[in-house]
Amino acid sequence: MSVVIPAYGSQEKLDLVLAALAAQTYPAELTETVVVDDNSAPPLRLPELRPERTRLVVADKESWGSAHAVNTGVAHSEGEVILRLDSDMVAWRDHIEAQMRWHHAADYLAVLGHKRFVDWADGDLTPEQVYEKVVSGEGWSLFERERSRPQWIEHVIADTDGLTVHHPGNYRVFIGATGSLHRDLFKTAGGLDAGLRLGSDTEFAYRLAQAGAVFVPETTSSAWHLGIPQMQAKEAEGREQRLPYIAQRVPLHGMRRSAPTRGWLVPHVDVVIDVAAADVADVDAAVAPILAGPDGDVRITLVTGQDRPRHDREAILSGEGAQARLIEEMYDAESRVRIASEAPPADPAVPYRLLLPAPAPLRENAMSKILGTAHREDAGLVLAALPGAPPARLERTAAFARARHIAGGEADLDRIVAGIWGVANHRGLAAREPGNTAFTPPPASLPRRLARRFLSARRRARLRTLFKRPA
Repeated sequence: MSVVIPAYGSQEKLDLVLAALAAQTYPAELTETVVVDDNSAPPLRLPELRPERTRLVVADKESWGSAHAVNTGVAHSEGEVILRLDSDMVAWRDHIEAQMRWHHAADYLAVLGHKRFVDWADGDLTPEQVYEKVVSGEGWSLFERERSRPQWIEHVIADTDGLTVHHPGNYRVFIGATGSLHRDLFKTAGGLDAGLRLGSDTEFAYRLAQAGAVFVPETTSSAWHLGIPQMQAKEAEGREQRLPYIAQRVPLHGMRRSAPTRGWLVPHVDVVIDVAAADVADVDAAVAPILAGPDGDVRITLVTGQDRPRHDREAILSGEGAQARLIEEMYDAESRVRIASEAPPADPAVPYRLLLPAPAPLRENAMSKILGTAHREDAGLVLAALPGAPPARLERTAAFARARHIAGGEADLDRIVAGIWGVANHRGLAAREPGNTAFTPPPASLPRRLARRFLSARRRARLRTLFKRPA
């Protein structure tokens, strides 16, 4: 296994961190430590008291920040399991061992290491003192636990019975400092986004959840976080700086749910509609309620099953491909709609995928209703009947990703999803008639109040005509 330590400055803290790692119970011959210097000035160095297999890597200057440093460390490491440890974390003696035991059970676990925040100043401890305490099994006595500070994560863990109660926001607990996962899961999720200077941990944890990860809190061991992190010291300012970046990429973020409908970098739902045999009015009857509804945080793909229609004189005069051209023109300026000849693969970053085998007139708030069923039933798959077509499918991305981890080559993912998440049925997705669309004809008669006024005026005119005095 590989311990990856992103570091920027603070040589004194790094010396204590490496001293504690040198005293771990997990076998040294099975462990490597990669320290990544994020271009500190002066450059970092490796102290004499450190684990046997420790290397120092300097990150390239194309980027900067903890995300870039972690990705660099993973690229230079070789272990099957990656344990990230920040350069201000003094681990107890069995910290690595406690996390590693989980990874023998399954390869899709993201294990969260426990930590406590303590006040600390340079010179409070020497590396030798840390090593002696940790190797003796008394690392817990380096600081007074009564004066240490818990993190908000502990309250989330307690409220969810150790994260065993599912909640869409459970991923939020896996944010840096100390935690471990299989290398393959790290790669599947795509690593950290080095372009995000703030909030990269949260965004990466969200993608881990989308990749089917199970988050496991390991509380039997712990570590001391030397000092109060900047994000806690400047909590309000840090939140303000992070929110827009995270919200663009994390559809489940609270800011997204309260913001007015708009386009985002990563949508909440991918809607895929087979329109091969449909006309533009049928398509709009399905698309318009979604775009106009309160859950219009979507990306809609209209699958034509054919190449782009011809726009030459012969095709237009003969009417060949007329409906396909109308569909293209109808949504040409709508950024939330795209047209493709084939259905795109599932986007792992999008929480839900709604598959419509044919366009059908949808009810107002259809998207809100079917998402409500998924949330209320905590279902991995929701089926909704459509007139004259196979049922629509709302698939929860994380559920199907985890099913693929468990499948072991089995193709029936629906059965596995039903076993671990559940399948729900939804009624009322489709309406009998199209609602308010561009192709809905205007009302056949005027509204009643206007009709009464019109008829009253006509009656008055008729009366004036009947009783008009002759000239």
